[in-house]
Amino acid sequence: MAAQIHRGTLTNLRRLARVLRRGGLVAVPTETVYGLAANALDAQACRRIFRAKRRPANDPLIVHVADLRMLEQVAEPNDAVARLARAFWPGPLTLILARKAVVPAVVTAGLPSVAVRMPAHPLLRRLLRICGLPLAAPSANPFGYVSPTTAAHVQEGLGRTIAHILDGGPCRHGLESTIVDIRDPLRPVLLRPGVITAAQLGRVLGVPVRTVTKRHAARSAGQQSALAPGLLARHYSPRRPLITHRRITAAMVARTGTDEAWLCFRKPRWAGGAKNIFWLSAAGDLRQAGRRLFALVRRLDRGGWKRLHAELAPSAGPGTAINDRLRRAAAGRG
Repeated sequence: MAAQIHRGTLTNLRRLARVLRRGGLVAVPTETVYGLAANALDAQACRRIFRAKRRPANDPLIVHVADLRMLEQVAEPNDAVARLARAFWPGPLTLILARKAVVPAVVTAGLPSVAVRMPAHPLLRRLLRICGLPLAAPSANPFGYVSPTTAAHVQEGLGRTIAHILDGGPCRHGLESTIVDIRDPLRPVLLRPGVITAAQLGRVLGVPVRTVTKRHAARSAGQQSALAPGLLARHYSPRRPLITHRRITAAMVARTGTDEAWLCFRKPRWAGGAKNIFWLSAAGDLRQAGRRLFALVRRLDRGGWKRLHAELAPSAGPGTAINDRLRRAAAGRG
């Protein structure tokens, strides 16, 4: 039986809150991507997330909270939390903090830390307040596949394994949240780039934010749990082989057949009427490109192309996050 898609009425939100309080799963909209939510304090409910997504147990979940009081239920805040919350919450920023014992080990992959964020999407915020629970919610798609940015994407990927999807429209950002480890406020580490940049975080914290190192990254073949989601070398991947390029040119396209699709960052002047040339933003707007990235990669993946090619974005602002997703999507392919 296919999952039911619910409009965001008060009646539906109350119904879905009851589902979550009883240990069920609900796919929910966020401003980043759609998430698959369960009561973060219910180990059995969270195990259902892993089964529905076929997600490995060593990849932790992000816990979504309605406010700072709810955050204090699940994590140990420090001085940096208040500063970052004033600047960026509600919004697309996830903080790695020391976890409290009430959080089940399944949520954190057995680690003493927990990933927490306060989402900005109004429907999810209302749902959090109505159910009164922190919600664990990774992206609402089969593990490793392209992230969902509409309710229809969730239906395509998980429609036969879950029962409820809350429709909040297309996601505002279309890229997963920035993740920063601030357990040591004097030595913050950016684990996953997003629309909030390391430079922005550093200005608020008053200290430089280092980028992720191999010590923090997940070990693809080892037993060590990842410190945060989205650190695997290969992730966000379409089923078609995908190759990244620093720049796509007309000559490169001419050397391949019309059965290969080319995804440019901006609309190329030489595109003409070619049916296999696509672009993230006609004018080269980074935020628009981020919003369109996953939806367009999904569309091309369904298009019957033999192979996909994608041009990297300028390495500024959200461009760093776009390129991170494209490189992980292309890892081990070609």
